[in-house]
Amino acid sequence: MNRRYRKTIIAGNWKMNKTLTETKAFAEDIKTKLGKPKWCEVVLCVPYVNIPAAVRLFKDCRIAIGAENCHYESHGAYTGEVSAEMLKELGVKYVIIGHSERRQYYNETDFTVNKKVHAALEAGLYPIVCVGESLEQRELGVTMELIAYQVKAALAGVPADKMRHVVIAYEPIWAIGTGKTATAEQAAEVCESIRVVIRKLYGARVARAVTIQYGGSMNAKNAAELLAQPDIDGGLIGGASLKPDDFTTIVNAANQE
Repeated sequence: MNRRYRKTIIAGNWKMNKTLTETKAFAEDIKTKLGKPKWCEVVLCVPYVNIPAAVRLFKDCRIAIGAENCHYESHGAYTGEVSAEMLKELGVKYVIIGHSERRQYYNETDFTVNKKVHAALEAGLYPIVCVGESLEQRELGVTMELIAYQVKAALAGVPADKMRHVVIAYEPIWAIGTGKTATAEQAAEVCESIRVVIRKLYGARVARAVTIQYGGSMNAKNAAELLAQPDIDGGLIGGASLKPDDFTTIVNAANQE
């Protein structure tokens, strides 16, 4: 982490978990544990149906609410979809874009990711843009080239003055939900390379200010080591964000003066 230049952000991705009742119970539990973090921003990206309640329930403990996806159009005949403007009006601050599960199961492409980034920024949301390689791609030695392409494609047409609202989350696909985690050195190497790509696109000043998270099985045991890396500015947390004790431990690892 490097707070001199950029924000530290711990974001939970609940995926398709927790009913409204369970969300209320989680809020009551974590309020007794978390306090009000001062040195990092805490976000919970929850299912659409829980957003209105979550905005209300987590307001007192300074947890911002995010969505797990949005559509790239502002309105239209897109049954079952939700626009960035709709999310903004509900009180959402962040939105996850391009998660590997959506790329794999819902035909999300680099083209649609880019369109969603623009839609989110236009609506005043902070996009958390996910990039990452498969195990096969890592073993082929193309990780850096692939990640560079994904970052460039996602940011195509995004002006420099909007980059302070963009978060990049490096999530190696082979480490999501598998229990496997990139070593601190592997994660740091890729996050550093992402910053190099942004520096080439926008210059050093913008690159220094962009928050780059690590995802892929960050948990209560490995969070401190990962967050100690200079180019890892937080985490996009899956399973551990569903457990108040574990999520609090991760936040505390990031919430250091």
